[in-house]
This record gives sequence, structure tokens and C-alpha cells, in this order.
Amino acid sequence: MFEGNLIRTRILIIGSNGMLGQRLTEFLKNRRNSYELLCASLEPSSFIPDVDYRQIDITRKNKVRELILDFFPDFVINASGYTNVDKAESERELAWKINVNGVENISLYTWTVDAHLIHISTDYIFDGKKGPYTETDKPCPISYYGRTKLAAENSIRTSGVRYTILRTNVLYGPVKFGKLDFVRWVINSIKSEQQIKIVTDQYNNPTFIDDLVNAIHKIILYKKEGIYNIGGSEILSRYDFSIRIADFFGLEKKFISPVLTKELKQPAQRPLKSGLIILKAMTELDFKPHSIEDSFKLIKDELNL
Repeated sequence: MFEGNLIRTRILIIGSNGMLGQRLTEFLKNRRNSYELLCASLEPSSFIPDVDYRQIDITRKNKVRELILDFFPDFVINASGYTNVDKAESERELAWKINVNGVENISLYTWTVDAHLIHISTDYIFDGKKGPYTETDKPCPISYYGRTKLAAENSIRTSGVRYTILRTNVLYGPVKFGKLDFVRWVINSIKSEQQIKIVTDQYNNPTFIDDLVNAIHKIILYKKEGIYNIGGSEILSRYDFSIRIADFFGLEKKFISPVLTKELKQPAQRPLKSGLIILKAMTELDFKPHSIEDSFKLIKDELNL
């Protein structure tokens, strides 16, 4: 699209009302001189004001075709998906329909217009027996959710579309709408004096949402293709992460109870020794994640916590 003498890159965000989608939308809409943005999500209207928005159900192939062919984007960012790990065990058909069939629809029409697909995946494609993982480690999902995410990756890789798959884990940050991220859930629970059970045997490198947004922006700028791990700089247990949250925000740690994953008796298995090695992204994308405490400071300042 021409604006004066400037050619703007056309970007379609699918799943723009989700956690990541909201931050991406805010980031890109503030760069209107460089990008022409179209947002799409399942809800009737956009959570972020003052953007072009379309309602979309990615499982409806003709609607995805219409959305992509009408806009003719240079990049399609798929930040949508079925993300309830436990419910996926009982809602298998729905989880597959969204996470696999929906992604197949997006891949097909992104390929049709010769656009570049940026897709968000997860460390749940691994079994968590010998993490942290590199981009070349062999996937082995242990939950149905993980199986759908791996199937989506495989469908993209065989579709012929130009793609970048970004694997991430434990996404958190100052998102204003929708469900709470892990950090604010811990903060709100402790402030309301609720006892929370946090696992000591699940290890990840939690990902600050703005770091993921910046990584996506680097993909757009550098037109990098392939698979990249995006995560934080520290691998720690969910319990230790919760203690760090309580310490930084001056909260009572007595409300945090350590438990083992098996004690929670959740429907879906979780990868325990997980996390993602981010050396490739640091080298090829100049990816520099915030420290945990620096990310907490940004959250505190933005949300006035």
C-alpha cells in the first residue's frame, strides 16, 4: 500500500484479541508509517481500539479465504488457537479443528497470496524428560494439546508456504483484556489471601510477552524463515517463579504452597523438565530477553501494581 512515497508492509494478525495478539496489535498500530494492519479474532469487535478489524472463525475455510484474499497481506501472524490444555483431553475434536484444521486453512491461503506465515507454537510438543530443548530436538508430545500443536507445525512445514514457527513457553506480561497471565494470577490470588498450589517439578524459561513481540518484529524485518525458540533467559520451576513474583511485588509468600504435579491430578500430562534454548534466536535475530525482575518492573509500571 502506498502512502505518499512510502510502501507499507501489510500485516494480518489472526487471534488479535488474545494475550499475544493484543500486544502485537498495540506495537504495530504505533508504527503506522511502516505497516498497514488488519486484525482478526473470534470476538465481534477488537479489544484494542482504532484498528481495522474483522471477526473470523479459522475453522471456516471460506471465511479464512475471504479474509486473506481480500487483504492480500505480506505477513500473516497466527496468534490464535485452542489453549486449554486440560479441556483438550475431553474436547479433542474441537481442539483439533481449531489447532490443526484452522492452521491448515490459514497456511493454504497464506500460500495462495505468497505471504509469509508466522505461527506460534509451544514447548508442549516435547515430553519434558530431558529439557531444555533446541529447535532440532525430536518432539514427543504427552498431551492431546501438544499433539495438536505438533500436527499444526507439521502441516505448515509440508504446505509449501513460507513460514516461521516460534516456539515459546509460559507467556506473561501486561495484557489488559481477557484471561489473566500467570504473573497477575499469582498477584491477585495472594492479594485476595487465597492459598495457591504451585508445582515445584515443572521447569521452564517463562517468556515476557514484549520479548516475543520484539522477536516477531525481527522476523518481519529480517524475513527470517524456519523454527526459533523464544523464551526468557532463566530456567526455573513454576514455584520458584512464583516466589520471585511475591518477592518483587512485596507479597506474602505464605499463600504459596509447593506441590508436585502429580498431586494436582490434572487431566493432561505436563512436560516437567522443559524450557527452550534460545541461542539460535539470540544469534540470528539479535534476540535479547529482559531479565525476570526487569520484566516485572515494566509490568508494575504499566499496570500500576
